[in-house]
Amino acid sequence: MVEASDEATREHSHVQRVVYFLSAMRHYASDLRHRGYTVDYAELGTVSSLEAGIEHALAHLLPDELHATEAGDYRCEQMLEACASRAGIPLTWHANRLVLCSRGEFADHARGRKTLRMEYFYREMRKKHGVLMDGGKPVGGSWNYDSDNRSSFPKSGPPEPIPRPEHRSDRITSEVTKAVAEHLPDLPGRIDRFIWPVTPEEAQSDLNEFIEKRLPVFGRYQDAIWQNEQLLYHSRISPALNTGLLDPREVIAAAETAFREEKAPIASVEGFIRQILGWREYIRGIYWYSMPDYLEMNELGATEPLPGFFWTGDTEMNCVSDVVAGLNEYAYEHHIQRLMVTGLYAMLLGVAPRAIHAWYMAMFVDSVEWVTLPNVIGMSQYADGGIMASKPYAATGKYIQRMSNYCASCRFDPAKATGEDACPFTTLYWDFLDRHQEKLRTNMRMALQVKNLDRKSAIEINAIREAATIHRNKGNAS
Repeated sequence: MVEASDEATREHSHVQRVVYFLSAMRHYASDLRHRGYTVDYAELGTVSSLEAGIEHALAHLLPDELHATEAGDYRCEQMLEACASRAGIPLTWHANRLVLCSRGEFADHARGRKTLRMEYFYREMRKKHGVLMDGGKPVGGSWNYDSDNRSSFPKSGPPEPIPRPEHRSDRITSEVTKAVAEHLPDLPGRIDRFIWPVTPEEAQSDLNEFIEKRLPVFGRYQDAIWQNEQLLYHSRISPALNTGLLDPREVIAAAETAFREEKAPIASVEGFIRQILGWREYIRGIYWYSMPDYLEMNELGATEPLPGFFWTGDTEMNCVSDVVAGLNEYAYEHHIQRLMVTGLYAMLLGVAPRAIHAWYMAMFVDSVEWVTLPNVIGMSQYADGGIMASKPYAATGKYIQRMSNYCASCRFDPAKATGEDACPFTTLYWDFLDRHQEKLRTNMRMALQVKNLDRKSAIEINAIREAATIHRNKGNAS
């Protein structure tokens, strides 16, 4: 096992993300030793890269064969194959047992289809694994209860108390935190409080807490946002899933049991299971089916740099400022904050896809490339031209006003596209439609939005273009 410093410095990486991965690794190594295994472990500061660590192990241990579970990203897979080739050692890949759809199965699903859509894949997975099924039909008669899961909070805020679960840092986590501070002192983010599970037992405790206390209302409010609340009713188990501390099968089974025992409604349970059995497996399939070309996709020709306030939160836009503040504190925001605040702003502004992808990889504790790249390049930025999503998720500031309380304490007016108090999201939305109108006219799901643009006068369009340019220049200077 290798704690490779360049995994944190190749691009910026949040201090909590680094501590989380390394602490989970050290806990796992400790568990292996207690079970009688010999563990060859290189701690932070002893090996510069994973590649160097592997080459040292091959030279030192002199194995006859090299065996590996399928890599988590394309770069690591290519690197490991190169190491084995240089050493003249045969490499055998083994299937990842912590996924429910293999690469080959996804390729079979994708082959011959003009377009790929998660909904059809999800239905296949439900049938194959017998999840939320009554015979050959979906429980409740519907495959999807998304229309029941789009409520915003009342003006008084979240109706149920929201605990902030966290785990006490033990000796290993404390040692890792000190080592990271010593060897990687310039990482972004803070680590005042560390809330992430680093053992299977802690991860199971988090899952149990979610199933019992959050799942019953998760569905209804899964798209809702509230200022200073990063967790809300979300499960926050994605880091544990991505590191193997939780098996997705046990997560799905726990949610389905809650429904069968009438402890959570079908809309909440189906919405949650769709994220695990549907979306998570789907984006993994997209990643491996589309790499390495997927990393370079840029359908909308976006070239703007990432604004500096994505790191600092130093912006008058209340929603962006709050999201970045939460990221610096927890290395986490829930999916709507990712898609419809930071992701939406970056797409409307025209940030280069590789730049915004690097930021998501850096700032989120659950980021690994096979998860992050399709979500950012495809879902968030529409840079893949529709492989992941059937349309760009473009919206004005009115969407954020409807789903959150951000706008109530923001100096910008989400209804205005021009003027001193115009909301930058609204300004950039109309500018986005204007810049890409010819491409978007051919998208059936965007046709109405482009027609709304057509109703604006030339004077209005010119004013929006000017306002967008001024805003873009201010952002580039931050």
